[in-house]
Amino acid sequence: MCGRVFVRSDLATLMQAFAFAGREGVLGMANQFPRYNGAPSLEYPIIIMQADRSGKVGPVFESASWGLKPAWWKAGMPTPINARCEDVASKPMFRSAYRSTRCLIPIDGFFEWHKLDEKGKKKQPYAIAMKSGQPFALAGLWEIWRDRETDLQVRTFTIVTCAANEIMATIHDRMPVILHEKDYQRWLSEEPPPHDLMTQFPSELMTMWPIGPGVGNPRNDRPDIIEEIDPDPEPSFI
Repeated sequence: MCGRVFVRSDLATLMQAFAFAGREGVLGMANQFPRYNGAPSLEYPIIIMQADRSGKVGPVFESASWGLKPAWWKAGMPTPINARCEDVASKPMFRSAYRSTRCLIPIDGFFEWHKLDEKGKKKQPYAIAMKSGQPFALAGLWEIWRDRETDLQVRTFTIVTCAANEIMATIHDRMPVILHEKDYQRWLSEEPPPHDLMTQFPSELMTMWPIGPGVGNPRNDRPDIIEEIDPDPEPSFI
């Protein structure tokens, strides 16, 4: 799964890395970034296809809340933060968004926890990013849900996951779908669903390092959250 991300870039730097997308929809979010310990339910800049005032459709940044609410969502239903790539074409929660409202989720990295005992009570957190140090995009799905009581429209998203690649498999069996830059347009387009893009990203382009337990509390949103530490000893049950 992918339940925590980090954006160590300020918003201007993040948008510059994805300069092909219009910026107007997220300019009011500048004071929210960098964000070193990003949790679900918070607002993030995502890239979607949208028509401008002239009617021309193109990629634009918009803000969205992490945790998908389809148009038919009702209070008490789950708001999934992840969508397994094996399920997006068939599960009612995801299939409409997968067909027509896919998105990019620009980040600098994400976190995962490695179980150090059989019951999972002891875990070592890791930060994962690109070796280049550059921002990258996760594959996502988005929808707009309307609160019928307030008529407020809420844009939400979820992150698509796949089986872990070699580097991620050392700590977990799943990872977010990371897209190559050459595939951004296809993921966003109205072409038939791109099943082949939901695959493992090359391990050799990624890096991973152990971090402290402070990341477990999303209120700890400081630069030192992503600093490397000496990891706990290897689990004895492996």
